[in-house]
Amino acid sequence: MKKRDILKSKILFNDVYNNGKRISNKYYVICFSKKDFIKNNYGIAVGKKIGNAVIRNKIKRQIRNIIDNNINIFPKFHNYIIICKKEILNLSYEKMELELINLLNKGASYEK
Repeated sequence: MKKRDILKSKILFNDVYNNGKRISNKYYVICFSKKDFIKNNYGIAVGKKIGNAVIRNKIKRQIRNIIDNNINIFPKFHNYIIICKKEILNLSYEKMELELINLLNKGASYEK
């Protein structure tokens, strides 16, 4: 994921978080909202309850890698916030990827 694809603005982040649609499973909560531009923006939130900074940063790196590898799965014209739950600590990378893709497919059908 390129730096230009990250939701950096606190105003945009809060807008997606407070006013966007939500889908969730045991490991993730995804908030998303429509926007005018074709390029998607992403925000990743990993709370302090999950672990120390090393663990949180590792999870964020893994999620960014999952997004890079599966960029075509995300529907266009959206802002996304991916929030991780504590249960994510028990997952392998492959299972993390599978759960996130399944949740995104659920979200794509939810929006139609």
